[in-house]
Amino acid sequence: MTARFFEQVRLGRINLVTSGVVQAEIAPAPADVKALFADMLGFAEIAEVSDEAIALRRAYLDAGIVTARSADDALHVALATVSGCALMVSWNFKHIVHYRKIALYNGVNGSLGYPALGIHSPGEVIDYEDEGI
Repeated sequence: MTARFFEQVRLGRINLVTSGVVQAEIAPAPADVKALFADMLGFAEIAEVSDEAIALRRAYLDAGIVTARSADDALHVALATVSGCALMVSWNFKHIVHYRKIALYNGVNGSLGYPALGIHSPGEVIDYEDEGI
């Protein structure tokens, strides 16, 4: 599923937005993961950490969606939100792609005037049309 997701990014079917926060998380990863990330940078828009994103992260933390220990997870959601992404794809099923957390993130977003953010796993967004499904 992950390989198919990134192949669809390469084909232009999925617009990728990433950030320096992701890059920092990738730094200690195995060489093949770092190589994939480096390759994907050629297809990606880079979201910059802004005061607006930091403030939204703080709102998520204040709402108790995640603890300070998972502040970077909240920052990923905040960056996607303030960057105007329609949806976010994550492999983090504990702090991001979780039905309770998604509702809470979007509750905070709505209370602050942001639109809802679709938060999904890669398998939920890849195109299966060429498989005849």
